[in-house]
Amino acid sequence: MKVAFTSRGNSLDSEFDERFGRAMYFIVYDTETNQSEALENMAGIESAHGAGISAAKKLVDAKVEALVTGNCGPNAFNVLSGNGIKIYISDSKTVREALEEFKEGKLQTLSSPTKGGHWR
Repeated sequence: MKVAFTSRGNSLDSEFDERFGRAMYFIVYDTETNQSEALENMAGIESAHGAGISAAKKLVDAKVEALVTGNCGPNAFNVLSGNGIKIYISDSKTVREALEEFKEGKLQTLSSPTKGGHWR
């Protein structure tokens, strides 16, 4: 399974980012191979509008099956959930901590957005 984590840096030891659409990176971790890769989210960072939708499409294209983030707005939520991507919430300090929580089944899944539109 490919799981994406919102991050402020490009490694598992980077600071976890509570934002989804404006996160600097997505760390995509493959639970079958234990390999990870960093995806830059420049379009989301530089976007005046639609950052969540752009970021969600990036994860759909990367064939991610789950997302771990701190918050998710309604537009991104609709794109992600509409493509079968499960969304989990964490308040971890690092991506590695969030990964461990995910592996241990400690994270809550979202059934609705956590924020209204245009949250920064």
